[in-house]
Amino acid sequence: MFVYLLIWASIGLALIYLPRVNAPYSYSRSFNKTLPVVGLILAGVLSDAPIWLLAALTCSALGDWALSRSGDKSFLLGMIAFAMAHIGYIFVMLTLAPVFSVLPVGIVLLLGLSTELWLHPYTDRLQFPIRIYVIIIGAMGAVAVSLPSTYGIAILGAGFFLLSDSLIAIEKFRFKLETFIMSGLIWITYVIAQVLLFYGLRG
Repeated sequence: MFVYLLIWASIGLALIYLPRVNAPYSYSRSFNKTLPVVGLILAGVLSDAPIWLLAALTCSALGDWALSRSGDKSFLLGMIAFAMAHIGYIFVMLTLAPVFSVLPVGIVLLLGLSTELWLHPYTDRLQFPIRIYVIIIGAMGAVAVSLPSTYGIAILGAGFFLLSDSLIAIEKFRFKLETFIMSGLIWITYVIAQVLLFYGLRG
């Protein structure tokens, strides 16, 4: 029961942060952005979630903090933290006996490769780290779509993560649409992704 209360508390904290997605940088804003995933970490600890899931959530919380700070260095640190989070998710999923099929895996990998055309020419000095990140999240997506259908919630969560990161790429690099609506969509899809992945993978 308390685990579910923590999950709903995390969702509530995420909604509280929503109006602040484009607020000026501050430690208060950073704490507000990080707390929803911290709530999921606590829920995972209390429910004996797999260690790799806890590691993925912890890296995600670190990434949230880094991305809430200003500057390219903080963005890079956040990207590294989330790359590690995706590796954690990959390890969790690999314990669930995924069955790799050519079509769904191929679609995910083609979506990743398409970033060479629509994203990388606009990423300047971050081109190499973003390329590595795309490979890692693409691998996470490929493993996710290979999970048994009983893990549909986790598969959907991975899809929302891919969508959220694609929106970040559009906002920050491709079209620079740093509006409240765009930032709000990124935050909402991200929170949905984390909640679904937690719920679907915690066992």
